[in-house]
Amino acid sequence: MILLWSTVSASLIVALLAWRQARRTAKQLAQLTERHWELRYQHGELRGRLQRLTGETPPGVSEAPASDAQASGQPDGSFVPLSSLKR
Repeated sequence: MILLWSTVSASLIVALLAWRQARRTAKQLAQLTERHWELRYQHGELRGRLQRLTGETPPGVSEAPASDAQASGQPDGSFVPLSSLKR
């Protein structure tokens, strides 16, 4: 009987430790995912700024529509992550 209760207690302790570690890992994954998307967004913004400063156009985009979009105040089509739209 003692062996049974000690086995149950040990397995319960191991399960609780595993659950705690899983929660911690899930939080870290969520933080890393958020940082990843923030960095991709910042990279897109910086690439757009650099292209505007140097006068380069992205591949497949003609000069005329880009200048019309900037003159009318429309966004330039930079990368916008979905997580920023949820806020």
